[in-house]
Amino acid sequence: MTCRVQVSDTTEEAVRQAAEAIVRILRDAIEERGWASLALAGGRTPRPLYLQLAQSPYRTAVQWGWIEWFWSDERPVPPDHPDSNYRLAVETLFSRITPPASRIHRLLTELDPREAARLYEATIRRVFGVDPPGIPRFDLILLGMGADGHIASLFPGTAALEEQQRLVVANEVPQLQATRLTFTPPLLRAARAILVLVTGEEKAPAVRDALEGPMDPKRHPAHLLRQVDGQVLWILDRAAASQLISHRESCGSSQPNADLA
Repeated sequence: MTCRVQVSDTTEEAVRQAAEAIVRILRDAIEERGWASLALAGGRTPRPLYLQLAQSPYRTAVQWGWIEWFWSDERPVPPDHPDSNYRLAVETLFSRITPPASRIHRLLTELDPREAARLYEATIRRVFGVDPPGIPRFDLILLGMGADGHIASLFPGTAALEEQQRLVVANEVPQLQATRLTFTPPLLRAARAILVLVTGEEKAPAVRDALEGPMDPKRHPAHLLRQVDGQVLWILDRAAASQLISHRESCGSSQPNADLA
């Protein structure tokens, strides 16, 4: 793998840098393979990023119609629910760039979570044309990170962190008293590229642990990103990077600095 850390002075600049990286990665994938695969993130952090992508110059910088759209995690709520990650993308991005509906693959949260996870894995395999035991390789997976180190809906101490066969699972999260649908470690590890956007001082301890702490994904799930086959780009604002021991451009002494360009 290759891994890079990019620190921006402000949240707004971090969002712009993330938008530029997304455009670059997707354009390269479309040029190389004729289409691109993108898994979106949920939560609060991506909202300004999606709004940015929907504006000039990014809105016309990519052939959005050649992208297959997925989600790395979802809450088991109706698609029009305020907490739905799908609804977030519709309101902030799809309403402006209007990709073909046939290329938007949402989790069927109307169903039992386990059935929804099973069907989503089947959809991913169908779109990528990859049968078990092969693992599809997303061109880009977007992630945020929680103050507890969770990525997608892989929360500390939860069973999904141990999953090695399935690509999507319904993960029981006792600390939230909730079930979340999430990509599993094997699917994340197989990605060609992962972009992690983290902003805010409240995330600074988790950022330091993710990049400098001892490897322990059960305690800090973002450590899984050290095992990704492809490229990982961390984009941080100055506040989120404030507890790093030193300015870092790479994710650990054994991992080379490499741009995603």
